Amino acid sequence: MKHDKVLLLLSSAAPLIAVLGFAPSALSALRPASTSRGITCTTTSNSLQNAPGSPTSTAATHTYSTSPASSQQQRSGSTRQYMFNGNPLDMMSSLFDKSSSAATPDTAQPVNEALSNLVLADWTTVRTHLESKMTTDEERNFRANLAMGYGVTGSPMHKIRLFDESNQEKDIRVTFYRDSASWCPYCQKVWLTLEEKRIPYRVEKINMRCYGEKPDSFKRLQPGGQIPVATIDGTTLRQSNDILFALEDLFPNHKSMSPPPNDSFLKAKAQEYLRLERQLFSAWMYWLTGGGAQAKRNFIETLQVVEKALKEVPEGPFFLGKDITIVDVQFSSFLERMAASLLFYKGFQMRVVKGEPTDYPLINAWFDAMETLPSYQLTKSDYYTHCWDLPPQLGGCVSEPGGEDYEDAINGVRSLDGTQGSWELPLQPHNGGVEPDWEWAGDEDAARREAVERVSGNYEAIVKFAARGAGKKGFPSYGAPLSDPNATPNDAVQPSVDHMMRLVCLALLDGTDAHQKELEDAATILVTKGGGGGGGKREFASAVVASLTYMRDRVGVPRDMRLPAARQLRAHLNWAIAGILDKVDSLY
Repeated sequence: MKHDKVLLLLSSAAPLIAVLGFAPSALSALRPASTSRGITCTTTSNSLQNAPGSPTSTAATHTYSTSPASSQQQRSGSTRQYMFNGNPLDMMSSLFDKSSSAATPDTAQPVNEALSNLVLADWTTVRTHLESKMTTDEERNFRANLAMGYGVTGSPMHKIRLFDESNQEKDIRVTFYRDSASWCPYCQKVWLTLEEKRIPYRVEKINMRCYGEKPDSFKRLQPGGQIPVATIDGTTLRQSNDILFALEDLFPNHKSMSPPPNDSFLKAKAQEYLRLERQLFSAWMYWLTGGGAQAKRNFIETLQVVEKALKEVPEGPFFLGKDITIVDVQFSSFLERMAASLLFYKGFQMRVVKGEPTDYPLINAWFDAMETLPSYQLTKSDYYTHCWDLPPQLGGCVSEPGGEDYEDAINGVRSLDGTQGSWELPLQPHNGGVEPDWEWAGDEDAARREAVERVSGNYEAIVKFAARGAGKKGFPSYGAPLSDPNATPNDAVQPSVDHMMRLVCLALLDGTDAHQKELEDAATILVTKGGGGGGGKREFASAVVASLTYMRDRVGVPRDMRLPAARQLRAHLNWAIAGILDKVDSLY
């Protein structure tokens, strides 16, 4: 990697909550111990809800993984030391000390004055520059279409989803309550179904219990607090399967997700496969949250049954033929999470880059087919997001030997071949073979434009959110070890973060070479004008780095943007971080 200190930062940081849409939680940039078990929290979350064909739906007692602020873990054979502190730079005591306390209004004043003398585009100019580079009507109309939810391709930012102007807001029959961070697998199933059937709906975003409070209005609607919930024609449905079947029954003029009513073979197969989905879920949970050779064998044997099932209806590539049905919906969210989590925690790869050998060609063909659907494209997450959102939902995930290199690649630490950081420019295709690129989302230029659009469209809130990295942890805390909804941003560092974010956006649009001199000039000011003399000046720069790191680690997919855009933004933030750290090296 071009800068070892960026590698150090990456090894200490963990996600996540989607920064660009700003869910109420701001997560401490810490790394949870992957094998630890801690606080036990009882919840009736849908995480153990049974699919159709299973006998019951059950509440679960979840054990949330926790990590003491002072604990650390050194992995055998690795040079990385994991620190579990609230600030990602706390571990870098040899380089920076007390960065948040160093960024005060007094120390910030000379920095702000010097930065204001630099010639750099303001946000209006950044936005105009972006618009000049847009190539499609979908890009140009993105913001205009948000309010009413128009367009074939939806957005996680929609509050209302009408699809097109033939539908009116007054005619909406469905209000869909889903999690605000787009983590919940059962919310994803309902979301995907609404999109695939093109049923107009209204969205209310609710915190999951592990990262924030739920509003009283929702508690009155759903006393248990679990999501998803839907109100359809005035009737409240509180389980995902109930919602799915109601959408099928109450909207007969929309696309059917059921097997053909007169096809007894496919109807029987549907029931069989829905039971199989629950078996696969159980095998995955047993291995992911426990481990051991028997758990691994059980999962692989069940996965092989799924692979064989995809052969039984030759028309494929979906479970019941050429088109998606309720069976695919039920498999979708957990197969997606299995592919991510088992690679990260166990080193088991079931999803491969197209053309690479695999024991599961039909499962991979199924993934490929799902990714052609706008409904799935909208709701699909990336490996990084899943591997950090699952532990607080499932009660902790246990790492086993074989996953270390994949873990590093997914976390942005280093590529699978060891030649560079996996969030370092130029980005390797398919993250070096770890996670297939989303080629359907457009080329790299489109991804960079998407990243700039999402940042520039909400820059004030984004800058404030990022400044939490140099701010103070909040109280009270929540079950998820990364959750901090009451964190306080450091106001003093915000003008510097704003400057660096504009610079990152320009580099995304024009390339880093075009803005390298501007990065060097800004880094010089951050390091030399921060006040306090000597180490104090370094500390102010560290507060800016902490803010950029905090944001980088909290870009969520799909909530904030799609994976290609997220990868570009993460890598360009690392470019800016490295520029500041290089200047520290050269001057001190």
